[in-house]
Amino acid sequence: MHEKNHRSFHSINSAYGKTIMKFIRKKNLIKTAISASLLLSLAGCSSDSDETLKFTVLHTNDNHGRFWHNSDGEYGMAARQTLINRLREQVAANGGEVLLLSGGDINTGVPESDLLDAEPDFVGMSHIRYDAMAVGNHEFDNPREVLEKQQAWASFPMLSANIYKKDTGERLFKPYEIFNVNGVKIAVIGLTTEDTGRIGNPEYVSDLEFRNTAEEAAKVIAEIEANESVDVILATTHMGHYEDGNNGSNAPGDVTLARSLAPGKLDAIIGGHSQNPVCMEPGTNNYNTDFKPGDECVPDQQNGTYIMQAHEWGKYVGRADFEFRGDELKLVSYELIPVNLKEENEDGDKVFIGEEIEKDPALYSILEEFQNKGDEALGNIIATLNGKLEGDRSVVRSQQTNLGRLIAAAQTEAVPNADFGVMNSGGVRDSINAEGISGYDVSYRDVLIVQPFGNTIGRVEMSGAAIAEYLGDVATKQIESGAYAQFSGVNMAVDCAAGTVAINSLGDKDYSPEDSYIFTIPSFNANGGDNYPILDFIDTGKVDADELKRFFETKQVINAADYEPQGEVVYLNSLSDKGCQLAP
Repeated sequence: MHEKNHRSFHSINSAYGKTIMKFIRKKNLIKTAISASLLLSLAGCSSDSDETLKFTVLHTNDNHGRFWHNSDGEYGMAARQTLINRLREQVAANGGEVLLLSGGDINTGVPESDLLDAEPDFVGMSHIRYDAMAVGNHEFDNPREVLEKQQAWASFPMLSANIYKKDTGERLFKPYEIFNVNGVKIAVIGLTTEDTGRIGNPEYVSDLEFRNTAEEAAKVIAEIEANESVDVILATTHMGHYEDGNNGSNAPGDVTLARSLAPGKLDAIIGGHSQNPVCMEPGTNNYNTDFKPGDECVPDQQNGTYIMQAHEWGKYVGRADFEFRGDELKLVSYELIPVNLKEENEDGDKVFIGEEIEKDPALYSILEEFQNKGDEALGNIIATLNGKLEGDRSVVRSQQTNLGRLIAAAQTEAVPNADFGVMNSGGVRDSINAEGISGYDVSYRDVLIVQPFGNTIGRVEMSGAAIAEYLGDVATKQIESGAYAQFSGVNMAVDCAAGTVAINSLGDKDYSPEDSYIFTIPSFNANGGDNYPILDFIDTGKVDADELKRFFETKQVINAADYEPQGEVVYLNSLSDKGCQLAP
């Protein structure tokens, strides 16, 4: 068998008849004398065979607690199990085998899962028989002992090559795993966004180092090439796909990774983190912005590496069919298969896109027990709400919203004598009463959906001058980022270009540089999360979701309009009048 320093790589037409892309690599042939015993040990190696070996990579990412279907019957792990079983049978009937990967972020997003430390999600993934997952940043939302429990629940490895323990310099997870899939030897490398160190809870990540993903990938690939004889190298990542590599304030993502490596070093990236369906206009670096469930999906290709991501929550299962012959890898077809997603028909009714996928009865029974446990604790009504409290990701990270202000106000009320509150928009995970109906019953479930992280509230006391300097940093965080700050009780003008603020009042007090003020902030940010300045603060021990629940219970009736921004925070010298957006 020849040693494979490079492998030929190209793709042929997709299942829809459209040419995806083509890229060919040359292979160096090393001609050496090999002993008879070594020849025997290599006799079964696939790269010398004229046989075409078929394998399929199935993938999901950013599960975020969605083990159960939603109220419309969409997605859910029981239906995913049925679909994946069906795909395994199809692939096997066509002479192939399946490798099932996850792009990470199993934790955080649904109360029934959060209260149970995502046990139903890891149990469900084990039942479905995932082969490996990338470690996501939200795997660090809980204390380390919870992560260790999750590793025990998982029947598959959690992979990350770039997370190191600061005290020992050792990796926290396995960097890669080797799989034999239908005679093809495949190395799967795990990588985690470098942002985890600044967006993860400092209480749980301060002892860890999240190293440069491109450097670690190159290091691991060199290690694999030196010690393993593999046919294919894949990466399962939790780094994000950013169009044409424009990652903005985020850490570099999959496109940057692919471009950083020598051509031919990495065959495909199975990603997560940015939570978008990576479907491109053929032959370009641009997203297919018209992509809808059931449409053709063309994966990105950068530097000879395919990049794939299946949106979020198990809404889709990505399917990549490959053929391997000798030293040549072909991507035969690719698609994102919707999992019981719905659309509105002409009558305005929601109907399944395609046929409904039946839920696997065995897994459904297992998950139903977890769902019922959560329902018991979360169904209690705590207040009545009139109107929508805006927490949609695309909105709350780019402008002041009533929900952002309400959460900051709830935290301010929880701390005696506090004058104002600061809240990072990344900690606001959803809206409440999305339809905006009057008389909506707010439950504990709503609260935990909005604030699932369990951060405590920090109390900070500063002089007015120090607060102005602090807000000059925090208030100028760019829009479209979880660092974008929401405020309650602050009246000021923000100069985005200068990085300064002009404060008029804090709470019910006029501003003075010499006076002292008290404000609240999530412990996550007080400890430096989201790249906020680290503060000398008192941790009140009060959990954010508990205080938001108490706020609702105390008010009993909430009018969303009462919390609408009234121009208290003005942004100057910015491309946006709702937050800081500087020209690139």
